[in-house]
Parts: sequence; C-alpha cells; structure tokens
Amino acid sequence: MPTERLPPAQPAYVLRGHISQVHALCFAHSNSRLFTGDADGWVVSWSLAYKRPTVVWRAHDSTILGLSVWGTDRIITHGRDSKLLVWKLAIADEENLDKILPVDNAQDNAQDNAQDNAQDNAQDNAQVNCKRPEIIHSLTVNTLNFCSFAWCKDDHDNTVLQIASKETGSPYPIFIAVPSILDSDGIDIFQLPSEKRRSTVPADKTLKTGMVMALALHSAKPTSRLIAGYESGHTIVYGHKVPEKKWQKLYSAQPHSQPILSLAPSPSFEYYLTSSADALIGKHPLLCAATAVDPDTQPLKLFNTKHAGQQGLSIRSDGKIYATAGWDARVHVYSAKTMKELAGLRWHKEGCYATAFAEIDAPVTHSPEDAGLHNSAGSAQTIQAIDSSSSEPLLCTALATVPAAASTVSQRRDLKAQTTHWLAAGSKDGKVSLWDIY
Repeated sequence: MPTERLPPAQPAYVLRGHISQVHALCFAHSNSRLFTGDADGWVVSWSLAYKRPTVVWRAHDSTILGLSVWGTDRIITHGRDSKLLVWKLAIADEENLDKILPVDNAQDNAQDNAQDNAQDNAQDNAQVNCKRPEIIHSLTVNTLNFCSFAWCKDDHDNTVLQIASKETGSPYPIFIAVPSILDSDGIDIFQLPSEKRRSTVPADKTLKTGMVMALALHSAKPTSRLIAGYESGHTIVYGHKVPEKKWQKLYSAQPHSQPILSLAPSPSFEYYLTSSADALIGKHPLLCAATAVDPDTQPLKLFNTKHAGQQGLSIRSDGKIYATAGWDARVHVYSAKTMKELAGLRWHKEGCYATAFAEIDAPVTHSPEDAGLHNSAGSAQTIQAIDSSSSEPLLCTALATVPAAASTVSQRRDLKAQTTHWLAAGSKDGKVSLWDIY
C-alpha cells in the first residue's frame, strides 16, 4: 500500500510590511518581539502576540546588514551607509514611536504621486516626520564587504569599563567586530560604551583570503575567539588572551570554493558551521588549543546539500537544528547531529536572505503592553519530532510552562507567542514568514 504523502508545510504567519528585500532578523525581549531590517534601511519591531508593528523607523540610508539586541533597552543596527548605531528602545518606549509600515507609506503616497516616485517620496516624508528611537552610540565602520557586525559581552575583568558602562546607562560592556576601515581583509574590534577601537586583526599575509564576508565573536576567560569567513572560501579562528593585544591564528581551512556567505557558532561553542555560494555546509572545531595553527587541521565534516547559494545560517539555541536561507526561495532546515536535511520550506516566490530562531526556554516576560502574564503555576507540554533518516528523537522541543488558569485571552496569546519555537525567514519579496514546525 503506497504511503500517503503529506501536504507541503505552510508558514503559520506571514508579516507583510517591507517594500524591499529583508536582509536581517532578530528575536528579542523573550521572543515577544521580532526585529526585521530591509534593503532601504527600514527597521520594524513586530509584536509576535498580535503580529503587528510596535515601532517602525528608517535607521539607515542604505541596506540593513545586521540587527541585534543589547540588554533590554538597546538595539544595534548596522547599515551599508558606513554606520553602526545603537538605539535606546525598551518596550515601554514603543507607545510614543511611529508604527506606520513602509508599505503603508508607499500606498498612501501613491494616491497623489506617480507610481515610479511613490516609494522614494514615502521614504523621504516618513524620515522627516517620524518619531524614532534615540541614538545612544554611533560608529563609523567599513561596509564595502557586505559583512555584518559580530558582538559579544566583554567578560574580562576591567573596572574602568564597568564604571563607564554604569555612567552611560549601558547594560554591560560589549565588543564589536567589523571589517577593518583601513583594510577590507582585516578586522577591527571596538568596545562599547567607550566607542574605542581595542584591537585590530591584520590581513593574513600567508593566504589570499580576499575580503572578510562573515564574522562571529566570543569572549571568555582566558582566551577569546574570533571567527572569520572570507571571499576566497577560507575560514580562520583567531585567539586572544588578555592582557596581550595580538590575535593568534588557531585554525585555518578552505572548505568552500566560493565566498563564505554566513557562519554561526554552536550554543555550546564547541564547533561552528559555514555556508557559501557553493552547495557545501562546513562543520569546524572551535575549542582549539591556544597554540599556533596546525597545518594538517581539517574541518570536522563537509556536507554537500546539493543546494547552491545558502546564507543567513542560524543555529537554534538548544543546538539541535540549524537553518539556512536559500537562493532557491526555500528555507532549508537540517539536523545539527547528522547534518542531513529535515525540511525544505517553500512559500516565498523569490530568494531568501535571512533566518532566525526564537530562543528555546526563554523566560516569559510580564509586559503590560502585551497583556502581562501572571506568575501562576503551570503544566508542562512536550512535542517531539523524529528525524526520519536516523529514527532518533532529535527535535524534542523545550518544556513550555502554561499557566493553569490564564485569566484573559490576550495573556494566553502572549504566552503562546513567547513559547512557540518560531523560525523566521526574510526574503527578496519583502515578506517575513514565520514557521512553527519543530
């Protein structure tokens, strides 16, 4: 008897608000918000309980390369206008800020203007009149590489930095890694809130790596790690010990024949993954010895996905699955254990550029704006999916604590939004799909 084929998976929701390609995604505030950034420099904060915008502003004059959250009231944006900005934006600030989406501005303006000028006029008018968050920090950086910034908490014991952070009201000191402003093959490390450049990783003179294309950064005692992916297909891990200023090459490999488009370290920081314009996904060691690089070191594994052009690689916080945004308009989901593909999610009509996972086991917030949840006792529910290739329960979801008696519909909606295992994907069509599959 033939096996009945299941219908293709469909997104749980589709967020429509951008009029240009969506290049950056970031979940925030215990999964109650999703930040999205597009090719025109617009940033939208979405309420995941109501699937509506809470804040909309044009953060940059050009493409948004990256977004991230610093503490509970700081948003970091990186644009191709050579600016890296830190905005003050807490949930309590949303009420007084603009919520008009770029697509709504374009539609309103089109009634009185020619169709070919509607988009530009809408953006110009909105930028002049909009109420946007306050800028806290601004750095001038190199954005010729199309490479987004990387950041991590500054865990090193530095009393001066801790005092500076308290004086500026910043949550905690952080390091920012970006391509060097003097050499696109090198990397600059800045510190916030001081806004000072702390160190520089020069271009590797022994390899023809080309420009830096992707970065990741991790700070821990005694050795910090900087991961870089290059135009040549090389990837290098650098180590740095305090108080030393020089970064040392710990690992080097060339797993790809095309430029590396994205990379991501595992939550345990034992390995990292790379994706490229070719069809390979590379798995590399990260807990390297703090010694000179071994020329015989090889990637832990190379997996041929047979899908050329994958970027926006992200690993879920439980380390069980990862996803890539495909130029073939699909979102590809893989098992982190076997590296085999679990799903090819197709809804978008054009290529995908970014993916992001909601945090697993994130603490539920008590936000009055999203109906504030009560600290009531709850029951646990667990959903399990099986990797058909190995018959192993690889994709067990985290426990979701549900209040025994959520007092209102809005509270239950807010709880569900924050405990759902969302996978978000941004596309060239300007839409963001939200998937709930594992």
